[in-house]
Amino acid sequence: MVAILVLSGALLAFIGSLGLLRLKNFYQRVHAPTLGTTLGTFCMLAGSITCFSVLNARPIFNEILIGVFLTVTTPITLMLLVRAALYRDREEGSDYVPRAPNRE
Repeated sequence: MVAILVLSGALLAFIGSLGLLRLKNFYQRVHAPTLGTTLGTFCMLAGSITCFSVLNARPIFNEILIGVFLTVTTPITLMLLVRAALYRDREEGSDYVPRAPNRE
């Protein structure tokens, strides 16, 4: 069970990394590794929790803190990066991004 969870986590992280290489622009690239890495890390954490709970013959939940921090920080980081890139592209007058809404 542990091997399946760890290998599936590694595969998901690898797929997210491939998405980073293959997608065309920043806005598409930022999405794939965020999801792939998050899901991959959760699978690896589940494997770690399972392994050390069996080895110590008691439930081990220290890794849950890693999952909580990852769940909180990854979307916030993604949102800040995308907003900064969107602001930069709008200031440069890029036709690639939609214009800012008029707030009157």
